[in-house]
Amino acid sequence: MEGDCLSCIKYLMFIFNFFIFLGGSCLLGIGIWVLVDPTGFWEIVAANPLIFTGAYIILAMGSLLFLLGFLGCYGAVREKKCLLLFFFMLILIIFLAELAAGILAFIFRENLTREHFTQELRSHYQRSNDTDVFTATWNAVMSTFDCCGVNSADDFEDSIFQQINTDLVPEACCKKTPNSQGAHYLSRERCSMGMMEYRNTKGCYSTVVEYFETYIYLAGGLTILVLTIELFAMVFAMCLFRGIQ
Repeated sequence: MEGDCLSCIKYLMFIFNFFIFLGGSCLLGIGIWVLVDPTGFWEIVAANPLIFTGAYIILAMGSLLFLLGFLGCYGAVREKKCLLLFFFMLILIIFLAELAAGILAFIFRENLTREHFTQELRSHYQRSNDTDVFTATWNAVMSTFDCCGVNSADDFEDSIFQQINTDLVPEACCKKTPNSQGAHYLSRERCSMGMMEYRNTKGCYSTVVEYFETYIYLAGGLTILVLTIELFAMVFAMCLFRGIQ
């Protein structure tokens, strides 16, 4: 009876990790394709800091899942105690890191307020074509979500941006022509002069919050699912580890 239970755990762990291995392989393949694609897609990715960061996150996640799936499958089939123990420790580290991230997010939740973002924007945003990470990220957010500032374009009044530029609002705040591909604005000059009909009037804070509210329950459900899978993975690995003679 004990041998049948051990065999069941062994095959369950193999199947479970095989799907992790396949998922990791897909993500790894997508990440590598984005980095080496010769058709010019990389230039589009590199031009957008959000997509650029996302491509490396996909690559890192794919590599990690690929390694986890391989260790779990090979350790289960070959009944290698050292691999199973390494698999268990790796899952445990990931699990604890996720818990730590959740705790830190709760502790520093006050840094996600409108006031904090507004103060940071006014103090650190420089110019439309600047390459520093903070400014480039804000440019990407404003261009992607067709918004301006945290609350509105008024956030740039008496800011660092206006102190070092003649424009009243950044180029990323300007309205684009309908169905345009790329940065084709209705009138960049009139927008930079502060004319409201040529700039995006909605703030990015409410726009981004509304966008992600659509996926908040999905994200919460996926988080619970991932944590549950990780717990079962650790239980299976430790049961198999203890059952192997």
